[in-house]
Amino acid sequence: MCGIFGLVIPNSESISNQRVEGILRQLFLFSESRGKESTGIHIYLPASKNSWTLKSPHPASRFIKLKEYKELIKKTNSQLNITKGPIAIIAHSRLVTNGRADDPNNNQPVNYDSVDVVHNGIIVNNDDLWGKNDGLKRRAEVDTEIIAALLSSKSNHDNKSPILATSEVYNQIKGSASIAWLSDNSDYLTLATNTGDLFYFVDKLQQVFCFASEKHILTEALKKTKYKNIDPIWLAPNTGMVLMLSNLHFQIFSLNATMHLKTPTFNNLRSSLNISSLESLLNYNAQNLAELKRCTTCILPQTFPFITFNKDGVCNYCQSYRPKYKNLNANIAKQEFIESLQKYRTNGKEPNVIVPFSGGRDSCYGLHLIKKEFGLNPVTFTYDWGMVTDLARRNIARLCGELGVQNILVSAEIKTKRKNIRRNIAAWLKKADLGMVPLFMAGDKHFFSIVNQLKKQTGIKLNLWSANPLENTDFKSGFCGVTPDFDKSRLDYLSATRKLKLISYFAGQFITNPSYLNSSIIDSLNSFISYYLESRRDFYFIFNHIIWNEDAVNETIINNYDFELSPDSPSSWRIGDGTAPFYNYIYITARGFSEFDTFRSNQIREGVITREYALEHVLKENYPRIESLRWYLDTLGLDFDRTIKTINKLDTLKLHS
Repeated sequence: MCGIFGLVIPNSESISNQRVEGILRQLFLFSESRGKESTGIHIYLPASKNSWTLKSPHPASRFIKLKEYKELIKKTNSQLNITKGPIAIIAHSRLVTNGRADDPNNNQPVNYDSVDVVHNGIIVNNDDLWGKNDGLKRRAEVDTEIIAALLSSKSNHDNKSPILATSEVYNQIKGSASIAWLSDNSDYLTLATNTGDLFYFVDKLQQVFCFASEKHILTEALKKTKYKNIDPIWLAPNTGMVLMLSNLHFQIFSLNATMHLKTPTFNNLRSSLNISSLESLLNYNAQNLAELKRCTTCILPQTFPFITFNKDGVCNYCQSYRPKYKNLNANIAKQEFIESLQKYRTNGKEPNVIVPFSGGRDSCYGLHLIKKEFGLNPVTFTYDWGMVTDLARRNIARLCGELGVQNILVSAEIKTKRKNIRRNIAAWLKKADLGMVPLFMAGDKHFFSIVNQLKKQTGIKLNLWSANPLENTDFKSGFCGVTPDFDKSRLDYLSATRKLKLISYFAGQFITNPSYLNSSIIDSLNSFISYYLESRRDFYFIFNHIIWNEDAVNETIINNYDFELSPDSPSSWRIGDGTAPFYNYIYITARGFSEFDTFRSNQIREGVITREYALEHVLKENYPRIESLRWYLDTLGLDFDRTIKTINKLDTLKLHS
């Protein structure tokens, strides 16, 4: 089949012309394996509304050597030097299926009025569609033209949004189609696929978006242009993406669901995605973060609670770290753990294990292991306390539906929970203190009590949890003056002395800031009791006993279960928790690190990633998640501007860089 690919640069000054040309060249060369009969490119500059298309019946390796191609690149660069605006490119390396390659009309990109499309696949009912749409004029043999014609008709003449236009086209076509399209009348790139033959990569720091038909093509092309450890994101079957060219904000949508939903018009879509005014308030200085003094072994900065460095620059956290996995044999450890669960097995298909299920990546992977590899019969439960995202709910539905597993939803009084969070954040804004940030998440800690209730109700003894030990975040209690416990055996453990220290700290804050003495205090107290005092019997953290591997986790849940990723995060972690983007923004702004820094540092200590890989990734992972922040504050009824401006006052990076 054909190869389609492309890239978007929202600000031509953020990356050199030579770098862009290099990325494009490698995409052409690696995509040639998908088809050598013809090659084409379409370039669009929305600031000046200029666009150019070049097609040729030559393989990509020869196409990029043509005089016409070099002149096109030169003309594009000249125009960009004037406009300084975005650039969008879609391109194609063709294997002939419909239409002779010696006819330029049959080669891609295919244009129809103001719409330009590249397409990988075969439309089997294109003749029927031309017959049903006699108002459209057919000019070529290639099946892709009907896609371009229908998109032009729906977006230009019917004034439908890219989402709705694309979805309606997919509702009419039959066959396989992975497409990318641009219109001279809009500032969006739209991708869509009904087969899953699209992958994309976003570099938020240098402001680069790339896509290609194959993960391998995209990965190898970017590696050739000095990118390291590339992990492209898969656009799942029957999924689309609309990308704003000016700032790389994008929206993922279902090609099926949008046919039955009230989809925004083009103008409303523009308004809903245009959030640059909110983003301008956010404080993120990647250069300051990169220049922080950090441990020479891991990436923890000097702003980390209770951190010290020896003469070689190695921090006390690295010096005291006890490896979790280095000495484990993966296969043996897994088999021994599975055998240790033998006493909990039951005859028949009755459930024999309770599994807390958040819809996050680790709980999804854990459920896969429990059902598929451990051979147990799980029943899952989800505690919805008001900050579980719709994305998490969809992933819960995916896994439970695919595995045939029951999900018990335990719902709190969500309005009350959200009111408690709002009141505690309002109190915190009056006297911001990093040690009090975990109070915002107190409402979700009741799950330890709930699992014990469910054990009594169901008669099931065993409960398996999927949190992994690399997620340890002792810095949160560290901001309360609680020293790190390097010897603790479990994520949720806190010694009696440290518990008293924590209680004392919170009591002092309540006295000095009486706004905390609100209706949430009983709920917060019960949360503390549930998390730290609730009994743990027949209770295991899976990944305390078997090796947790990030690549295996992501590959399994994405490829086997269509696990949905968040459009505003480069990571699969913490995307189902509506609170995480908020508290991580606080920690990043105030001290220059987040949970990602601690997680990546633990991976370094386990020897599974390099320090360079970790630092490169956290600078992207710590980028503020604007869409999620807006959802969180809107849901709680908090003013975005006032809240973010108060957090920004905590910025002390200039003192430490």
